[in-house]
Amino acid sequence: MQLIADSGSTKTSWGLAGKGSFPQYFQTEGMNPFFQSETTLQQIVANLKQTTLKDRTIDHVFFYGAGCAFPEQIEKIRQIFLTVWPEAEVFVASDLLGAARALCGNQAGIACILGTGSNSCLYNGKEICEHISPLGFILGDEGSGAVLGKRLVGDCLKGLLPPDLTTRFMEEYQLTPQLLLDRVYRGPLPNRFLASFVPFLAQHLHRTEIRQIVLLCFRDFFLRNIKSYTGYRELPIHFTGSVAYYFQEILAEAAQSEGLQLGNIQKEPMEGLLRYHATHSSEISAYDIQKNN
Repeated sequence: MQLIADSGSTKTSWGLAGKGSFPQYFQTEGMNPFFQSETTLQQIVANLKQTTLKDRTIDHVFFYGAGCAFPEQIEKIRQIFLTVWPEAEVFVASDLLGAARALCGNQAGIACILGTGSNSCLYNGKEICEHISPLGFILGDEGSGAVLGKRLVGDCLKGLLPPDLTTRFMEEYQLTPQLLLDRVYRGPLPNRFLASFVPFLAQHLHRTEIRQIVLLCFRDFFLRNIKSYTGYRELPIHFTGSVAYYFQEILAEAAQSEGLQLGNIQKEPMEGLLRYHATHSSEISAYDIQKNN
């Protein structure tokens, strides 16, 4: 059996697939080695086995996760899985490679993630060949849920939104300016907190001020990331992630305004990952496992 995971800061989507059986899908909380302790990560995987997978035999684990771009974090996640399934072959890579494989398959293209965070890469059909660092929601992450929320909060606190919108926002989330500042600067996981305001933006897209926040954040994403890639005007630009999916009309408007070719948009990459690993099963397994060892 193959266990495939796509993990962001907010949630992890899992797919279980084997020959002659239909895929099974489930979710857990997000797994990010930059923000969570090893103990927390171990508990998530142990609970997954105990409550969902139980006595299932897992032959291969393909884990694509946020925060898994450097050897130290990759090995940390890999060892956690080996502790639970010592006989399995475990491959760990960035969620960006997972997005590229799901969106592009074996074709060249630009693959992007717009969820709680944002990321992008130039993919040659097999590997990531160019990458602009997203830098996180403080220095970058343009177009992400966290940055959309940050812009909304900033505009509220600076008095840049109409008073009725600011009042509605504060009342809906039971917030005050002081509570907002405390949660952003002193609370845990401020990126998730800020991204939690994306539904408010979606509900009020008919308001010019809200639509402009989203449009400008997406244009920033294209300007500060995509336009640095070789051949960006000729290649399709694909997206996965809830922010890209639910705001795809404005995303298309931003792409058109920058003269860019929008490709396909998927809410989540799991279907594409299952298809990719089913198609490339033996060759990819051997290739990936060799890379992780």
